[in-house]
This record gives sequence, C-alpha cells and structure tokens, in this order.
Amino acid sequence: GEDLAEAFAGRESIGVSVGLSGGLDGEAVLAFDAAHADALLSLLPGGASMGRSAVTEVGNIALGGFLDGWANYLGRAIDMTPPRYFEADGAAVLPDGALAGDGVFLFESRLDSATTDLDFAIYMLPDSAAFRDLIVGKTAPAAAAGAEGAAGDTGGSAPGANTAVPYESLSTFASLAKRGSANAADNIAMMTGLDTSVEVSRLRFVPLADIPAEVGVEPYAGTVFELQGEIGGYLAILFEESSAEAVAASMLPTEPDDPLGGMAENALCELGNVMTSGFIDGWANVLGTSISHSPPEFVHDMGSATISPLVAALGRRQDYGFVIDAAIRTAGVQARCDVYALPNERELAAALSSLSEV
Repeated sequence: GEDLAEAFAGRESIGVSVGLSGGLDGEAVLAFDAAHADALLSLLPGGASMGRSAVTEVGNIALGGFLDGWANYLGRAIDMTPPRYFEADGAAVLPDGALAGDGVFLFESRLDSATTDLDFAIYMLPDSAAFRDLIVGKTAPAAAAGAEGAAGDTGGSAPGANTAVPYESLSTFASLAKRGSANAADNIAMMTGLDTSVEVSRLRFVPLADIPAEVGVEPYAGTVFELQGEIGGYLAILFEESSAEAVAASMLPTEPDDPLGGMAENALCELGNVMTSGFIDGWANVLGTSISHSPPEFVHDMGSATISPLVAALGRRQDYGFVIDAAIRTAGVQARCDVYALPNERELAAALSSLSEV
C-alpha cells in the first residue's frame, strides 16, 4: 500500500469506477489526467455542456468493453454496478482497498489516443480470495500486475510453454524485491558515505515487448549484468544522465574531464558491482540457491535502447517477465537510480516451487 501511494503521488485524475460481481468480484476504474478534461470533453458530442455526464458515459462504455474481454476469456458473466464519477488526488484514484494489507493484485491497462494527448488508464482490483480461486482453477497467462504480481503459465523452454509461478510464492518474491533493493541501497551508503534509501519497489508481470517503451527514450547511464547460476536473467541499474554525472563526481577525488567517461565510467561500474551483489545476495539467501553475475557492462544510451537487447534475449524463451521496479535515492546529491530485474521465468518458478515445498 505504501508503495502504491508513493507511485501515484502528485497525480490528479478524473474518471469513473464500477463494482464487479459474478464471474469476477472487485472493482474497476477508468481514469485520465484531470488536466486533459477539457480536451476530452471537446471530442464528445455535447461534451462541453454535459460535463461529468459525458465522462461517465465514456467510462461506462470503455469499462464495459474491457470487462467483456475478461468475461469472454473466462467463459463467465461479469456484472458491473452503474458507473460512479470521481475526481481524485494521488492514490485515491485506485479502487477501495488497494492500499490496505501487505499486497494486492492490481491490473493496469493503458489506452493511448493516436491523434490527441489523451491517455486513459484502467485499474482493476479483484477480490484477493476469489481471484486466487480463479487463477488456481484456470490455467491462463496473466496480463499485468502491481504491488504483488500475478502468476502465469508462459515462459518455459519456448514462448507459450507451461511454467507456473506458485501463487503462494508471490508474496515471497515481492519481499525479495524489497530486500534486494534495501541491500543495494545499504551497499551504496557504505561505499559512498551518502545516505541512501529505496523509494519504491513493486513487482510487475508484463509482456516483455512492452518494457522498452515503459523505460522511455530519455538518456540513462549505468550498468547491465547477466545473472548466472540457478536463476539466470538480467539486471540493469540505470541512472538518469544528470544523476549519473552527480554520483560519479561524488565518488571521485577530483572533477572528471568527461562527466561520463574514463574515471566516471569506472566509478559507476564499481558502484553497479556492489549494488548488484547486494541485490542478488538477498535473493540467494532466501531461495537457498547460488546466483552470481557477469562483470558490469557500462551503458550510456536511451533507456529503451539499453533494455531492448535484454528483452530480446529473454524473449527467445518467454513472452512475459517479472520486472522489479526500485527507485533508489541518495542524499547530498540529486540522484535517482532505477533497477530493472528481469529473471528467467522458468528458473525462477523452479526456485520458488522448491521453496514452497520446504
């Protein structure tokens, strides 16, 4: 809950919410940026004069189509309550109960407009107990998840092969995300003397093909590692370009001639090494397995260009992937670091299955 509250901080949204019952219990929300309200209304017949009524009707139609897709796949009817219009700040946009408890299933879908700057988000929070019965009783690829992820059956030796991550192990894997991030932050603090903290750590289960677009085209600098041992995959530690320059400068005795070359590059590689060791040591201890990593590969490019080769390599074996989002901040310098952990799904499933049998 705390992670979601932080992730949604600063947003202002308008939209509609509906309750769900029948084939799927819970709540679903359609929301968009409140700053785009006038642009949305200008596109709707009579929208400017109808105000919230127009928004409510659009939400009702869009959510109806979204839930029809779920109902068709599940082979069961999903009933929804009449739409309720809302205006919300921050995480208040999320369905009731999203911030309660230790973790939730939160499904997020985005609808992008090709001609106007209007991006809609659909959030669905299913009742945890009913949803557990649903995914245990029906083998199905999961779509996406936040807070705690959802298990799927893709990702064996080839895309589409059956490899299920045990439902009971998802909370364990979510805690690994937090523990690894905290260890990485501690290692930064010991190495640099800078007060370091983890801001956000969420576990998501998403189509691999979507990840580069999520990272975006902004320039990043950092390090990429290949994970080796019983759990393979990749770990990318990416600093925003200005953050990388600031962190490297703080680690060097004199200001480098090239902010991200030579000595600065070596400093960031050394930092990436200690961060990665802290990250995967927590995994290995909990899972009772051996995980090592390759030497650091320095990267300085658009975020999507950095992530795309990793996704392509994993994509030969699986269509979906677990992504651990961690934002690490250091005090004393304006720096932010994002950690993208992309484990091999089949090997992760085997390790978690062994853990659940102990």
